[in-house]
This record gives sequence, structure tokens and C-alpha cells, in this order.
Amino acid sequence: MTTLLHIDASARGDRSLSRALSRAFVEAWLAREPDTQVIARDVGRDPPPFLNEAWVAAAFTPEDARTPQQKAELALSDELIAELAAADVIVMGTPMYNYGMPAQLKSWFDKIIRIGKTFSFDLARGDFPLETILSGKTLVVLSSRGEFGFGPGGVRADMNQLDPHIRTCSHYLGVESIHTIAIDYQEFGDARHKRSIAEAHAAVPGLVDELIAGRRAEAA
Repeated sequence: MTTLLHIDASARGDRSLSRALSRAFVEAWLAREPDTQVIARDVGRDPPPFLNEAWVAAAFTPEDARTPQQKAELALSDELIAELAAADVIVMGTPMYNYGMPAQLKSWFDKIIRIGKTFSFDLARGDFPLETILSGKTLVVLSSRGEFGFGPGGVRADMNQLDPHIRTCSHYLGVESIHTIAIDYQEFGDARHKRSIAEAHAAVPGLVDELIAGRRAEAA
């Protein structure tokens, strides 16, 4: 049975384009594999707190030496990491805010990318001491962007700090393949925007079919 971790990062509710796109993806997957387990984590509505000194101290204290207060400080992180570890596919609905990821999504990454949990650290490895612990996961990024031309070769490709940042961070989540569908032209609200919404939603079923077929082939 497949497990999806469905993350929404938009600060908006019903007006959110990325929420609608991620919901469409999950619904399309469930229509094809109804026994799929879905873990929902809405960091847009309920963002993880930002890192502070107490959290960092707790994370770098050996597990058997942590105080009850330190264990409590890491409780949410433990919960988020358990959700990630259980997932086969991460479905991430996120807008682009100021050309990068929303602060609430960054806070989710900060709570999950954690020494001893999702990566190990050993200076004996030389200049690359970090090594991932998790593996085999697929990430689907379903995003919305106010302008356009953020893809490779686009007029704003060098301004796209969302996709590269997610790609870099996802390495430490055990992600081995990333698929992206994006809605553009939101700030323009013109025919191009309407077409972009329609094209993004039309691309969802095909990607779901591709990923399910790939998982079935691997399992055969």
C-alpha cells in the first residue's frame, strides 16, 4: 500500500491555487488506488514554530542525555519526521512567495532535516560529512507563481529560488525523484493565467498514472 504525505503551505484557504492543485493530485491518486493512506500536514494553517536556541541545543544533545524539557522541545520534530519516514510519495502544494518558499514551509524543512534522524554527520567522510538516512521517496511539487518564465531558460529563471531550494533540501528527506507542476501568471489574471490553471490541472492525471505505473513496475 502506498502512503502519501500531503503538505499544503499556502497562507490562503479556499482561494489558494496550490491547495486546489495538490488536492486534485491526491484525489486523482485515490481514484486509482483507493487503499492509499494519506497523511495530511497543513503547515500553511498550522506552521511549525521557528527554530530557537533551545531547539538547537536539544537536537545536538545525545538522545540518552536529553532532559524532559529537551524531549518536549523536539516532540513536534519527531512527529513530523515520523510522518515523512512513513511516506512513499510527498505531495507538496506550495506558492512562491517573494521568489522563494513560504516561511512556514521552510520551518517544516528545518524541523525535519535533523542530525541523527534524517542525516548523519561524520568528519571521517572528509569535505562531505553529511549523509542521508532516508531513501526511496518521490516528491511532487505543485506550485503557484505570480509571474511567469521561472522554468529553465525562462525570462525569470534566475529569480526562481523556490524550486532549487526545495530540490536541495529534499535530498535530506530521502527524495530520489522530483516532479513539478506549476501555475503561472497569477498576478496578471488574464487569459494566460486561466490557460495555465487549466494546463496544470490537466497535467495531474498523467503524472499520477506515470507514478503509479512506476511503483507497480518496481513492485513486480
